[in-house]
Amino acid sequence: MAIAALKLKILPDSPDVDLKAIEDKSEKIAMELGCKSFKAEHEEIGFGLKAIVLTLAWPEQQEQELIESKLREIEHVDSVEIIDFRRAVG
Repeated sequence: MAIAALKLKILPDSPDVDLKAIEDKSEKIAMELGCKSFKAEHEEIGFGLKAIVLTLAWPEQQEQELIESKLREIEHVDSVEIIDFRRAVG
């Protein structure tokens, strides 16, 4: 089974949102979907708004749209975008 490095950007709907809560829910969803590794970082967007950038070790044969749609369901998430996808091991 090949593993891919998947990078996603999550934008919250407000600068006042608890980013840690979104990260925790994102990690739980990722692990339930078969993710092997999870890393979260914050990226300044502007006017106090920060994005969460997730880097995942994702099963390559699994659809990326699956995690995208699940992450969009998290409360206070405005958008989710795949910013990078590449084969890591295989």
